[in-house]
Amino acid sequence: MSDPVRIIEMGPRDGLQNEKTPISVEARIAFVEALVAAGLDTVEVGAFVSPKAIPQMASSDAVLRGVSGIKGAEFHVLVPNEKGYDAARAAGAKVVSVFAAASEGFSRANINCTVAESIERFRPVLARAKADGVRVRGYISCVLGCPFDGEIKPKAVADLASELSELGCYEISLGDTIGVGTPDKAKEMLRAVAANIPAAKLAMHFHDTYGQALANLYAGLEEGVRVIDAAAGGLGGCPYAPGATGNVATEDVIYMLEGMGVRTGVDMEKLLAATNEMSGVLGKAPVSRVASALNAKKKRAATSAP
Repeated sequence: MSDPVRIIEMGPRDGLQNEKTPISVEARIAFVEALVAAGLDTVEVGAFVSPKAIPQMASSDAVLRGVSGIKGAEFHVLVPNEKGYDAARAAGAKVVSVFAAASEGFSRANINCTVAESIERFRPVLARAKADGVRVRGYISCVLGCPFDGEIKPKAVADLASELSELGCYEISLGDTIGVGTPDKAKEMLRAVAANIPAAKLAMHFHDTYGQALANLYAGLEEGVRVIDAAAGGLGGCPYAPGATGNVATEDVIYMLEGMGVRTGVDMEKLLAATNEMSGVLGKAPVSRVASALNAKKKRAATSAP
């Protein structure tokens, strides 16, 4: 449990994709710069999807180009198909992510095809990425529940994870997209997946709709998973999962891990500053409990100062 944990920062993509407020390219770049300065050296910065479907991710090419000069960081982008891959490569992408769902209902709602058809769509992406020397990360949505199909069997997640791994994904991120999981169910799912894929190749991507994300992450840490996806301030949600809240807040994850003696390499003060800046752009307070507590503490200190 004391081994270091790697944080994949989702704020600029998963965090902003469901926001109603349009965010400029300049603000998105500044957000990424601030997150990297805080010690988050792996950041997902955009998605090469249709701007009609997810307008908040328009100009992801400009964002990726704008952050390409930042040293010591790795930037990921989401691609749904070969067209998205072409655009990502043209913008200089070195790591891309593909995504599939563990449920048929979510797959149809999200990308208008079956799970099997979604794999066929990005099979050529993985083949081309291998030839191009581009690393590919795989996401699986709805691993602990689906807004359309309800409960998801661990075997369905494990089978899909194995397929993605065999296709060439270097890491599989397991997403509780609607945040309905509980620790025992998270462990059951992770054990099913880890029966075929080493825990070192797995990541946890847990949303906090029902307030269970930290508990589920702790359960996953006990199972040996050492990679966590998180979004600064708890930003986000999914356009295709009504009512689902954002990814677990990076501040909350860092506070828990550092309190356990687990090294993350993240500077909480700088992370809080990055979150507050983007929250100001969005015109709303962070969802993160830790960010809220630290902001309140700063406010009290400022008002009580002579």
